[in-house]
Amino acid sequence: MTTKRTPFCGGVSVAGLGLRQYKRGTAPMSEQGVLVRAIVDACEDAGINPADVDGFVGYGDDHNEPVRLMSDLGTRDLLLNTQIWGSGGGGIAATFGVAAAAIATGQANTVVVFRALVQDNSGRLSAAVMRHHLNAHIVGAGVLSPAQGCAIRAQRLFEHHGVPLSVAEELVRVSYFHGARNPEAMSYGKDLDLDTYRNARRIAEPFRLFDCSRENDGAAAIVLTSTERARDLRKKPIRVLGVANGTEKGWGDLAENDLKYGSAGFEPVARRLWQQTGLGPKDVDVVQLYENFSAQGVMSLIDHGFCNFENVAEFIRFENLIAPGGTLPVNTSGGNLAHGFIHGFGTAIESVRVLRGESANPVPDAKVCLLTGGPGAPTVSSALFGTDDL
Repeated sequence: MTTKRTPFCGGVSVAGLGLRQYKRGTAPMSEQGVLVRAIVDACEDAGINPADVDGFVGYGDDHNEPVRLMSDLGTRDLLLNTQIWGSGGGGIAATFGVAAAAIATGQANTVVVFRALVQDNSGRLSAAVMRHHLNAHIVGAGVLSPAQGCAIRAQRLFEHHGVPLSVAEELVRVSYFHGARNPEAMSYGKDLDLDTYRNARRIAEPFRLFDCSRENDGAAAIVLTSTERARDLRKKPIRVLGVANGTEKGWGDLAENDLKYGSAGFEPVARRLWQQTGLGPKDVDVVQLYENFSAQGVMSLIDHGFCNFENVAEFIRFENLIAPGGTLPVNTSGGNLAHGFIHGFGTAIESVRVLRGESANPVPDAKVCLLTGGPGAPTVSSALFGTDDL
């Protein structure tokens, strides 16, 4: 492709990572305390003083207003203080676009993107999500949980578009394969056999237990700064190549009448991401999918152009998507299904780790990673990360 790249593409990089994850309901401190620890971890990973952080970007209605973090972090100047509106996990990748734009234009120098979720403080995420998205029409139809809402779209994928159920099964197997080999994952050491998967309790047809993301306590933070500065810090920089987010006409919150009901909503976003960066699906070495539910992960790969409704069963195969030998490894940490679920932010952490060569499931010579956020949300976002030698 020959499209001119957006000016900030590559000029901003990830410098540090911090992740604290616990089984739901077991965090050893308050939500703010866990988040502060994750931010400090990210700064230590980068080799910077937490007091140097001057910008914060969150998403998903996070409760931790940055000004309340300042005393714990020793913040000197707060220059950027914002959050992606609504859309739950659909805002994950968008946070990097806001941070990169601020750094590239001189509005901030060192920005943390973050998400924190501790049940004792914020309650169950599933309940919070439905409070945000429910209306009388949806409740009257008996749709009371995220699983139910996404299951209806999944049925459209399988019944109308003819995608076989086995495709979702393959994606779940991939996530649990990687999670079983990741010491940090909730499923570490626990391979998922097909009989267990197929006989697990039904959550909302067609989803069974292992088709669903697992909710955890914890917090995660990623430090971004200019690529030039990042090159002098502790870890090799991972560049933000491009970010796209939003939606298009016919897709929106609470309507449940989308023109492309069997889609995850990424088509227009993916199109802009490829145009913005001059890259395409064939340039991607590894993918970190936000799979709130298995079918939504399938939809995301279709929407980004890796496959289509007709050939999806040929592409989404276990051996094709596992590290290290698969053609396109997916969710190398285990993803939301098997690694853990702090509103999906673990997928962003893994996007950087796998390009640094720090993943528990390495992808040899990986240079470009795609991160997707919140399939089926009213607005969604995607980002491309790349190594500094790309």
